[in-house]
Amino acid sequence: MAKKLVTFGEVMMRLSPPGYMKFSQANSFELVYGGGEANVAISCAYLGMKAAHMTRFPDNAIGRAATQFLRKNWLSSDQIIYGDNKLGMYFLEKGAVHRPSVVVYEREGSAFSLIQPGMVDWEDVLKDADWFHWTGITPAISEGAAQCCLEAIKTANKMGIMVSGDINSRKNMWKYGKTMQEVMPELVQHTDIVITSPRGINEMFGLGDAGGKFKDSAKALMDEFPRIKRVVGKKRKSISASEQEIQGRIWTGKEYIKTEIFEISHVIDRVGTGDAFAAGLIYGLLHYEDDLDALNFASAACALKHTILGDVNMASLDNVTSLMGGDTSGALKR
Repeated sequence: MAKKLVTFGEVMMRLSPPGYMKFSQANSFELVYGGGEANVAISCAYLGMKAAHMTRFPDNAIGRAATQFLRKNWLSSDQIIYGDNKLGMYFLEKGAVHRPSVVVYEREGSAFSLIQPGMVDWEDVLKDADWFHWTGITPAISEGAAQCCLEAIKTANKMGIMVSGDINSRKNMWKYGKTMQEVMPELVQHTDIVITSPRGINEMFGLGDAGGKFKDSAKALMDEFPRIKRVVGKKRKSISASEQEIQGRIWTGKEYIKTEIFEISHVIDRVGTGDAFAAGLIYGLLHYEDDLDALNFASAACALKHTILGDVNMASLDNVTSLMGGDTSGALKR
């Protein structure tokens, strides 16, 4: 029977100028939907898992359109709740070669940001789930979102469901009166698998060195939060906006493991690549006994997302396992 993943977080409308135009050149915008946690769920669905995303949409035609986006990408939307009238959105200007991408957010006052504890029946949402995933973006959006995220994590703990958190957060998002240093520790102490970096560990918990070795920072984090079973990260080298290198790494509590470097020579869309890594990691840890195999799967999934337009990694299981096995030819499949 297929494993089931549940994720929780905001889904936004993404508006981008056609191709690689700058905002100032655009007369129209291309529309897609996406959000870090939903991207993870959709990626896992394309890999053959059962997946559901829990969120709150505006109670209007735009909220219904966003729901339809989740449904057509294989996600269960039965537990989505509705209220208020605004969907968060962001504008993306895609970079190329030496010009970086630019993102402008408009998410204040969104239906999701106004979510409150008690609105979600988490035992119902998480029934039959094997895994629950959250990110550090959700608790940064609003106090209500942070409290709902903690409700979900604690319910998953009670139900014996594995919990992962991609906790690298954008520190400029924390605007509602609490800091990440106040909020994140309680969430992380109930989390089993943590995806982060030395910088994130230092900024959120004051542990390790922001520019230090991954293993040392990961060990410090596991010492502080004994529930954590794995600390995982990816190392990215940006040669240019169009050329990247990716390497996965993991500290198991006993062993430091890293993958070979995946080279991406022509980036189509970098947005959502971290979510693709997280989805690949979840799939890998659920389906492989060896941590290196799971990490290689995650890194291959991340590399493939760079070739796919939009927020979501739609690579198939065959695509990922082929690249994981060393096939970089891109040969036509008949």
